[in-house]
Amino acid sequence: MDVNAAVAAAAAIAGVLTGAIAVLAFRWSEREQKRPTRTSLHTDPVLPPGVDTVLSVLRSSAVVLDESDAVVKASSAAYALGLVRGGKLAVEPMILMARDTRRDGEIRQVELDLPRRGTGRGEALAVSARVAPLGSRLVLLLVEDLTEARRIEAVRRDFVANVSHELKTPVGALSLLSEAVMGASEEPEAVERFAGRMQIEATRLTNLVQELIDLSRVQNDDPLEDAEPVRVDELVAEAIDRCRHQAGTKQITMAAGGTADLRLWGNRGQLAAALGNLVENAVNYSPARTRVGIAARRVTAPGGDLIEIAVTDQGIGISEKDKERVFERFYRVDPARSRATGGTGLGLAIVKHVAASHSGEVTVWSSEGQGSTFTLRLPEAGAARDRASGAQMPGLDEDDETGQTDGTTTVSSPYEPFSAPEVHP
Repeated sequence: MDVNAAVAAAAAIAGVLTGAIAVLAFRWSEREQKRPTRTSLHTDPVLPPGVDTVLSVLRSSAVVLDESDAVVKASSAAYALGLVRGGKLAVEPMILMARDTRRDGEIRQVELDLPRRGTGRGEALAVSARVAPLGSRLVLLLVEDLTEARRIEAVRRDFVANVSHELKTPVGALSLLSEAVMGASEEPEAVERFAGRMQIEATRLTNLVQELIDLSRVQNDDPLEDAEPVRVDELVAEAIDRCRHQAGTKQITMAAGGTADLRLWGNRGQLAAALGNLVENAVNYSPARTRVGIAARRVTAPGGDLIEIAVTDQGIGISEKDKERVFERFYRVDPARSRATGGTGLGLAIVKHVAASHSGEVTVWSSEGQGSTFTLRLPEAGAARDRASGAQMPGLDEDDETGQTDGTTTVSSPYEPFSAPEVHP
């Protein structure tokens, strides 16, 4: 009996101990599950409240990195710039900045030139990167694209430098000639010769200032505010009359032809200036006893009929490398010839801006020694007017505002506008 009691007591004690051990093990397991581990810190970081919302409205590219440099959050702009690839930050200098900021908590900012993704031309992407701590474990990287701002600033500097140079030349010449006149006061023939040169330089200066004003006007004004139907025949006749004297001096014959009774919708003054510049260039860059042709026709296009006005010359032509730059401000294919004819280098830039502001384009075909054909393509009056009444007409893009040649194309063959009777100067 005593043995049975002892066995029962031992079994009871063993059961109590087993139960106590099970309870302790269960509680320890729960405590371990609630304790944060290194793995959980690495794979499941949490953004501070409100940060996600703020990042979604920022214009800058935003990337949030954890303590192992893994990307926790990245905006769509960051992916578009190629900053994040495969869930990781792809720019090594930015990774190093993030590590330094994580170590000492200091905000850092730097400007970098990065290779542009998807191009083989070696173009650089200029960015400004700013890194700041975000809480105790995260780092925020903000990246702003400065490429366009730098390009515009470079164009502005070039424009100011070119204007200064172009103005300095006639002003300096006038100063020297005035001194020469004063020194030759006793020689009537010398005074007359120097005075003639002064008139030439004064005319060049006047033309330059006027074309700068015209260029500024076509860039800033909306040509469709005062739009009206404009007869192409009248524009052609006005352009021929404008260049009649220069053509007569060089015995250049001008021919006008093409489809009659065509109309454009736009600012008459700007359209006349654009076509006049093309005809004037054709005359100035053509040798004596050649001819210049101006012709217009209607062409069918998906968005509505277009009017093509082509100006063809038999001049010196334009090389392949120059064709990409002829529409830049102050660019001259032959600087010596331009100065001899009084050219300012702004005429084709004005033509391009006028074409773009009227929802059209200007193109060029040329072959050295064979001549050139410049073609204005503009919407016909009916199609352009309907488009203007239904939606806002597109204006100039960034390349146009800065005078660059992006978007300017070349046609594959010259347009032959010599079927009409000749118009002699």
